Amino acid sequence: MQGFISLDDFEDLFVSFSGNGSTPRGGPGCCEGGSLGMRESWGSPMTRRGFLAWLARLGIGAWTLSALPLPAFAQGRRKIKLAFCSQLLCVIPYEIARSQGYYKEEGLDVELVYMRGGTAAMQALVGGAVDYAATSFDVALSAFARGAKIVQFFSTGRHLFILATSPKTADQIRTLSDLKGRTVGVAALGTADHLLLVYILRKAGINLRKAGINPESVRYATLGPNLFEALRVGHVDAGMVQEPAATLIERAGGRTLVNPMDPKHAQKYLGNPYFQFMGVSVRREEWEARKEEMRALARALTRALRYLNYGTPKLLADALPKELVIGGDRALLEQILIKYRGSLYPRDGRIRLDDAKRVQEAQRQAGVLEREVDLRQLVTNAIVESL
Repeated sequence: MQGFISLDDFEDLFVSFSGNGSTPRGGPGCCEGGSLGMRESWGSPMTRRGFLAWLARLGIGAWTLSALPLPAFAQGRRKIKLAFCSQLLCVIPYEIARSQGYYKEEGLDVELVYMRGGTAAMQALVGGAVDYAATSFDVALSAFARGAKIVQFFSTGRHLFILATSPKTADQIRTLSDLKGRTVGVAALGTADHLLLVYILRKAGINLRKAGINPESVRYATLGPNLFEALRVGHVDAGMVQEPAATLIERAGGRTLVNPMDPKHAQKYLGNPYFQFMGVSVRREEWEARKEEMRALARALTRALRYLNYGTPKLLADALPKELVIGGDRALLEQILIKYRGSLYPRDGRIRLDDAKRVQEAQRQAGVLEREVDLRQLVTNAIVESL
């Protein structure tokens, strides 16, 4: 899916603060990440080894715990392919399930196929190249609205974005009202970060208009994977970023305006703590044939989510592949995950219809909703409720 800081951005932001003078790379935005020197073609899968080696230079860390009864599904392991958008904070539950052996204990041999973004992952699912796709909900909703016969049955993540100012404008922009006539950076129009920003501005519209501000007066700059660096040096006045970028922007002198991962901010600016974000989809025509397999996958991911939500910082870091925790600012990532894991990661994989509706409303407000759809045809908790 589009709209998140890409793995390119993670390299750029860690490099920028390590002082080696590297410059950000161009390319597609967010989970539709750019090249970072990789030679795979756009939309092509990356090998897990190549992906982890790639991340090793970033020094990103992680976490753990568990507690579900083990199943009796399958004597031999059933091989499945799960395409993934490759956004780092979203990867963690899936990699924990792998590294802790939860897939194997459920009789599954899961190949995590790292794609160049959620759109590519969804295309792989619809085209029959993989068995499942883990993407943001806006990607699933857009695909469904265009006629893709898919069902999303398990949730592994919630919204990740923070609206922050550039260090150069922190003194002038202290509230949403101060965004009048300003330029806000997003990965691309119609991506999850843009949709969330539109929703925040529209939700605050009454108060903004009282201050003489039309929410539509805010300008958008589409920056792809260069968003973090553009915000840090002041090429835009504010931007939608993820952690650890938001913390690094604050350290450089920027200001957080809206942080939906903070329950108080979420209630104030969104009217509810959560937007549906990351989830697993399957082809509708294979629903009956894959029911037991989906239950096994859901059990494994549920254990990983509980591991994430209750593990100590050391357990969480130790649970990830070594390539993810070598070098870089491991302490910073551990700090971020412990602080926000309750907001980022659900505990049971259940998809809340109201959270999904907020994404649909954001697409409607941004003018990118392909057509009105019945969300009950797209999402279901039947698998989670049968565990």
